[in-house]
Amino acid sequence: MAVVNVYLTFNGNCEEAFNFYKSVFGGEFPFIGRFGEMPPSEDGKGVSPEDANKIMHVSLPISRETILMGSDTGGEWASHFQQGNNFSISVGTESKEEADKLFGGLSAGGIITMPMGDTFWGAYFGMFTDKFGINWMVNYDDPAKMQQA
Repeated sequence: MAVVNVYLTFNGNCEEAFNFYKSVFGGEFPFIGRFGEMPPSEDGKGVSPEDANKIMHVSLPISRETILMGSDTGGEWASHFQQGNNFSISVGTESKEEADKLFGGLSAGGIITMPMGDTFWGAYFGMFTDKFGINWMVNYDDPAKMQQA
């Protein structure tokens, strides 16, 4: 069964926002990663110095079932930022097959921004905007790969 959470995108103030949310909800960040910690892209380009300290991913558990997640935008993605439409629905699946099924079904008629594929952080992941303009992320954390990452 899939798990659905909200993923928020910020224009450089993700850390400030998530520290605020943490002050309200309580808890701790199990992970907070910055763009400067990413490996270089396939073309060998690294992250720009102005984006290096921005948040690549942060998560804040709200309950046993709910995790608030977020990141900053930067580089080529920054021009697409629009406050008020800066969220995605994140779907966590129990298998690669379920991820492919949900990605294929929900993205039909929409715009795929990142096809499903293996990532440097060990997940099988993809993103798209559906035909109704809603942004989605589909993620499968393969337990075998997550232990290696």
